[in-house]
Amino acid sequence: MQSSLPLRHFLLALVVVAIWGSNFVVIKYALADLPPLLFAALRFAIAFAPAAFFLRRPRVDWRNLALYGVLIGVGQFGVLYVAMSGHITPGLASLVIQTQVFFTIAMSMKIAGETVKPFQWFALLLAASGIVVIVLHTDGTTTVGGLMLILFAAMSWAAANMTAKRAVGINMLAYVVWSSIYAVPPLLLLSLIFEGPEAIVHGLSVASATTWLAVAWQSFGNTLFGYAAWGALLARYPAATITPMALMVPVFGMSASSWWLAESLPAWKLSAASLVISGLAVNLLWPRWRGAK
Repeated sequence: MQSSLPLRHFLLALVVVAIWGSNFVVIKYALADLPPLLFAALRFAIAFAPAAFFLRRPRVDWRNLALYGVLIGVGQFGVLYVAMSGHITPGLASLVIQTQVFFTIAMSMKIAGETVKPFQWFALLLAASGIVVIVLHTDGTTTVGGLMLILFAAMSWAAANMTAKRAVGINMLAYVVWSSIYAVPPLLLLSLIFEGPEAIVHGLSVASATTWLAVAWQSFGNTLFGYAAWGALLARYPAATITPMALMVPVFGMSASSWWLAESLPAWKLSAASLVISGLAVNLLWPRWRGAK
C-alpha cells in the first residue's frame, strides 16, 4: 500500500472534501423551498433508487443496514436540515458537526473499555473551547437550540460510524446505498407529523430547478461520488495519509458560506473555527507525529 499521494489522487481527495464542505451551501438553497424532513427523505430516496439497480445488496444483517440508515438519515441529516432551517448558519454547521470525531472516540472507548489518552483530552478541550465561543456569540442567525441540534446530529453520525464498523469486509458504497432506503419511511412519517401535508405539497409545487439540482447533488455528488472516491482512496492508501484531508471540510464549508451566502466571518467565528479544527488536528495527527519520531 502506497503511503504518498500522487498529484492526481491528492486533487481527487481535495475535490471530495470541497464537495462535502460546500455541500452545506447547497443544503441552504434546497431548504428555501423544501421542508427539511421532506428534503432529507427525497435525498435518501434518490440515493437509493437508481444506484440499487447497479450495486448488489451487501452481505450484512438487515438490522445493521436499517440502524445505519436511520442514524444517518434521520439522526444526522434530518436533524442537520432542521437545524439549518433558520437555527444555525451553514458555515458553523459544517464546523460543529465535525465534533462527531470526539463522539466516535467516546463511543469506541465505552465499547472497548479503553481510557482516553492525554493528547485526546487536550484535543477535546481545544474543540470544546471552540464550541463555548460559539455559545457565547449566539444571535439571530445561530441559536443555542440550533447548536444543540448539530451536536445531536454529530452524535448520531458517530453512532452510525460504530454501526458501520460491525459490517466488516463490504463495499461501503453499496452499504450506504442500501441503507438509504431505511431512512425514507421514518423521514416521510416525521415530515407528515411535524411539517404537515400542506407544507409537503407546497414545497413540491414551488420547488425550482435549482432546488431539484440541490437534491440531486446531495444524492449523487455528496453521497455516491463522495463515498465512492473516498472509499477508493482509503483502499489504496493508509488511512493516516487520507483522513487528515477531512480537516479541510469546515474550511471549505465556512469559505463557501461566506462567498455564496455572505455569511459574516467575524473574529470570534474564526477563533472558534481555529479551536475546533486545532482539536481535530491534534486528535488526528498527534499519534502519526509521535510514531514518526
